[in-house]
Amino acid sequence: MSNEVVFCTSCRHEMPLTQYYLDPKNEASKKFYGRIDTLHVSTLLYFNKKGMVQELIHNLKYKGHEEIGTVLGSWQAEELKELQLEIPFDVVIPVPLHKRKLRERGYNQVSHFGKAIASELTISFNEKILIRKVYSKTQSKKNLLGRSENIERIFDVDFDEADHNKHYLLVDDVLTTGSTLEACSRALLKIPGAKISIVCIAMAH
Repeated sequence: MSNEVVFCTSCRHEMPLTQYYLDPKNEASKKFYGRIDTLHVSTLLYFNKKGMVQELIHNLKYKGHEEIGTVLGSWQAEELKELQLEIPFDVVIPVPLHKRKLRERGYNQVSHFGKAIASELTISFNEKILIRKVYSKTQSKKNLLGRSENIERIFDVDFDEADHNKHYLLVDDVLTTGSTLEACSRALLKIPGAKISIVCIAMAH
C-alpha cells in the first residue's frame, strides 16, 4: 500500500515532526534521566488531543489499519539512518501485549511500525523476547504513582545466550510518562550486556 493511501502528501507536510533525532538531549530522552540508561531516545511526531496524529494512532490501534504503522516506521527509519551511533542497533522489539489482549485486538499495533524500522535498517525484529505477564486494563487513566507501583511486575524476558550483548531498540506508539517503557527496559536489562534505545511514533505534547 502506498504512503498516499495512508495519508496524502499535503497532510504529511503538516505532520507535527519533533526532529528529536537531531538532539541527543531532547524532551523524550529527558523523561528517562535518572531512571534508566539509554543510548538513544526519540519520537517521530508530537501527539496532541484531537489532532491528526491522535486520529492516525486511533486508526492504527483500534481500527485495524496496520499499514499506518508500516508507513510511519519507514519514515522513522529515515531519521534513524542519520544517527551516528557508536553502537548500532541490533534488534527491534515492540512493547508487547498480553496474550489475552492480543486475542481481543487481533494484532499488536506497534508490530508493523517495528517491522518497518527493522526492515529499513536491515536488522532483526523480535517480539518473543519481551513478555507481558499480567493482563491489565488501559494504563493511560491511572496516575503516574499508581502506574509506577504496579508496572514493574508486568514484564519479563525469555532469552538465551545468543541474545547477550545486544543493542535493543524498544518501540511503542505514544510516549506519555515513560513508565511502561521504563519497565520494559528494566526487563530487557536482565539480559547480560544489553543496551537500550527507545523510539516511539509520537510523544504527548
